[in-house]
Amino acid sequence: MRIGIDLGGTKIEGIALDGHVEVARRRVATPRDDYAATIDAIASLVEELEQDRTATVGVGIPGTLDSESRLVKNANSVWLIGQPLKRDLERRLGREVRLENDANCFAVSEASDGAAAGAGVVFGVIVGTGVGAGVVIHGRLLTGRNGIAGEWGHNALPWAEGDELPGPRCYCGRHGCIETFLSGPAFQRDGEALDRYTHRMARALASVINLLDPDVIVLGGGMSNVDALYERVPRLWDQWVFAAGGSEKIRTSLVRARHGDSSGVRGAAWLWPLQ
Repeated sequence: MRIGIDLGGTKIEGIALDGHVEVARRRVATPRDDYAATIDAIASLVEELEQDRTATVGVGIPGTLDSESRLVKNANSVWLIGQPLKRDLERRLGREVRLENDANCFAVSEASDGAAAGAGVVFGVIVGTGVGAGVVIHGRLLTGRNGIAGEWGHNALPWAEGDELPGPRCYCGRHGCIETFLSGPAFQRDGEALDRYTHRMARALASVINLLDPDVIVLGGGMSNVDALYERVPRLWDQWVFAAGGSEKIRTSLVRARHGDSSGVRGAAWLWPLQ
């Protein structure tokens, strides 16, 4: 049995999988701004889900581990920053814990048994309160030397137009990040202008196709529920994809996540693949 934990800013969700089958699911409120209580809450959730069966444990977090110090960085749940979360959970649970960025977990889930199952190169995008992504290549998660592979949301919006410069200020300290244009709150601030939004997403994803050339791009998060994106964005991105033009058709697919809001927690469980 495998347990996945999705550590969010307001809730901690846990799932137990027996093979591909969900056998249990629990959710508790996140003890905001209290690191010790967060450890306790995760451990209690694991113990409740196990029900006297020892399970592997994977955890998705809204940040990543520094590749050298192994401390949490880049977390919007700021009380986790600088903490040895992986070490402390392993000590508390008495076993190895696999820990990854929540967008990476989303990508793993959709590449394993979701909308991109069987695809060679998968770019899994979360467009919700924030914007992030994960990369899975032939079934293996790409994390990168600095642990930030897929941090697409903190690149500048490509091919920016005059009224998009210098762009809104981002919490990372820069202006004009993709996140400041494509997150759910950004869409609401812009007066729900769908034409502008799809144009910006098409440009942003065209830059991904030029760099990574994925087979499938999977959308998750609140904005993934906008049906128009799946028809409009691929129709537009040809303008900026290098290989487009003439008779050449861009064969990358843009699809909605199969597991919806459950992809993150399922992906955390999938950090321990089936043997």
